[in-house]
Amino acid sequence: MPLTSAVVPRLYPAMMDALGGGPALLPVPNHPAPVRDELLDALRPSEPLEDTDVALVVPTSGSTGEPKGVMLSAKAIQSSAAATLRRLGGPGRWLLALPATHVAGLMVLARSLVAETEPVALDLSEGFDPELFAAASVRLFSKGPGRRYTALVARQLAALLDADEAAAAALNGYDAVLVGGSAISEELLERAERAGINLVTTYGATETAGGCIYDGEPLDDVDVDITDDGRIRLRGPMLASGYRLQPELSAEVFGGGWFTTADVGHFRPDGRLEVVGRIDDVAVSGGVNVPLAAVDRLVGAHPAVREALAVALPDPDWGQRVVAGVVAADPAQPPRLESVREHVTRRAPPAYAPKELVLLEALPTLPSGKPDRRALAATLSARSGAPA
Repeated sequence: MPLTSAVVPRLYPAMMDALGGGPALLPVPNHPAPVRDELLDALRPSEPLEDTDVALVVPTSGSTGEPKGVMLSAKAIQSSAAATLRRLGGPGRWLLALPATHVAGLMVLARSLVAETEPVALDLSEGFDPELFAAASVRLFSKGPGRRYTALVARQLAALLDADEAAAAALNGYDAVLVGGSAISEELLERAERAGINLVTTYGATETAGGCIYDGEPLDDVDVDITDDGRIRLRGPMLASGYRLQPELSAEVFGGGWFTTADVGHFRPDGRLEVVGRIDDVAVSGGVNVPLAAVDRLVGAHPAVREALAVALPDPDWGQRVVAGVVAADPAQPPRLESVREHVTRRAPPAYAPKELVLLEALPTLPSGKPDRRALAATLSARSGAPA
């Protein structure tokens, strides 16, 4: 089967064609030319696909930073979209507020196709703007009765809650607001609840056609397992068939019909899945394993902190030291290190408390909107003169 590439705004009709049995689609992100060329060199769209059932090849860097192409069949995409709509209460209209070249945005298009509706797309060319979100929501709501949905990352949700009343009112107009892509702090969850937003937290990956665990519970026909080393495994009709031109990696990651993630988690007493962090995002400080995602949540819950992102830097005494980049809730009253450390140690082992705070105007992010831990670590390493 041939593989064609497309960029927004041609993605929606191209995806419709791909899901209907037409040529498979490679969505090309609007990256700088060298990065885009590296992606195309790795995925080689001019060569035939190794799997004739593939409808989408979704670019992702995963945990390695190397470009990969996740091959998703029409069945996987449609199964995921249909299961999402069932969980949310039925078909509806969607506001596309995420990049349409990443799996979360692509699945908004897929859910719209399955629901036989056309999404309203938010202009992200100049970044995410709460005022534009509110205006786009008005356009969506004006299309008539029916259920209304959107999907965001945590930083977008925080920006909307920080904005004027029109943005918060727009969020209240949705029957469900999906939030995924990274851990969401308890403080942000509480703010959304107080604002009356019907928030649904999601967990998944490009390899699972986006979110497949909603509020800790799997969608229909999705199985979850935890390996002996704590990794999360997922199985179901939404799984990718492998990685483009990487058969050995595909066999390793998708062996036995399961997708073995790089995420660590466990089941809570109520049976819901809790994601602790990535297996490669664990600092070893003073001989203690410290999951950096847990530090993100703990530091982010401090009342003087709006957002937090923890990294591990080399340390001659501790092996690694945990450093937290933080965005202050009030720039005029930045958080104090001792206050943050005390806040963390009341809830977690002492090793989880950062040994340093770095004030930031904003967290670095990937093109998808997720926090970019590697970029922050590289910046702080360069600043301190330590190797990254």
